[in-house]
Amino acid sequence: MINVTGLSKRYGTHLAVNNVSFNIEKGEVIGFLGPNGAGKSTIMNILTGYLSLTQGKVTIDGFDILENPEEAKKRIGYLPEIPPLYVDMKVREYLNFIYDLKKVKFPKKPHIDEVLKLVKIDHVQNRLIKNLSKGYRQRVGFAQALIGNPDVLILDEPTVGLDPNQIIEIRNLISRLGKNHTIILSSHILSEIQAVCKRVIIINKGEIIADDTAENLSDKISSERSLVARIAAGEQDMIDALSTVKGVKSVISLGRKEDGTFDFLIEPKLGMDIRAAVFERVVSRGKTMLSLTSNKLSLEQVFLRLTGAADNDEARRMLGIEVEEDSAATLEKIETAEELKEEEE
Repeated sequence: MINVTGLSKRYGTHLAVNNVSFNIEKGEVIGFLGPNGAGKSTIMNILTGYLSLTQGKVTIDGFDILENPEEAKKRIGYLPEIPPLYVDMKVREYLNFIYDLKKVKFPKKPHIDEVLKLVKIDHVQNRLIKNLSKGYRQRVGFAQALIGNPDVLILDEPTVGLDPNQIIEIRNLISRLGKNHTIILSSHILSEIQAVCKRVIIINKGEIIADDTAENLSDKISSERSLVARIAAGEQDMIDALSTVKGVKSVISLGRKEDGTFDFLIEPKLGMDIRAAVFERVVSRGKTMLSLTSNKLSLEQVFLRLTGAADNDEARRMLGIEVEEDSAATLEKIETAEELKEEEE
């Protein structure tokens, strides 16, 4: 459905997006993550045709976003971080306007009625948008993205500024829409991404550093997982004993669980597998370990570790990805290609 190949975007001397490639199949719900300034919004704006690209190719359902923009854009519904609303219009009036703007072919009234019911705003359809709460305005933004029943929905921070109840409502709406649409969801609320997205793409400094399910990304950094150990031993004595194990970064007591038994959260140093050493230390002290479980990394922990790496190549190595060339080499390649193009012209 969405195919991105060698996408790069330059603003003057600044390379905002560097040689990005990915594919999204029909019906997938993708979480698009990255720190501020990483290039997420630039990529989404290129996918919608709002921005041009410097190099590469983007197709939507086989239609090139530059060569055949009208056909490509017919298949896209876009909800930017700030919904594009005309607040002095009534809800239905606004959706009628969007219907005409998009040149939709479906019967007008039944189609708009269906969209109003889907996002649960049919009871406010005759109210001025400016008189709606932020949550309802966000729903109207969703409605405009759904007009024309596009195959692809691109949602940029759809729950920003909403209260917890509104966030849950929007999250449930995205889950329902994901049954019939291909969705790209960008959000800084990583628990939201983990709840609704089957796959995540993490971008940092203009490059993709990870593309997989949240569970697989956690598994690939498994040697860095913290451990939870239940041990029949004195609390402070075991903290002291485990703290000196090679590769252990920290030991925290999680409190008493049974008579004479405590749970301990044991954090390893970067890249260290400490399971065997922890078990041996407990046994050598004549104590009993009742359980030792791996505390799986959350998506937030995965994100922080990857984007906090020394550079993008180091993040890729953490995931076991073979690094062929560094970012500087890729940048030089793009600059050389541009210079050759200028010479030809």
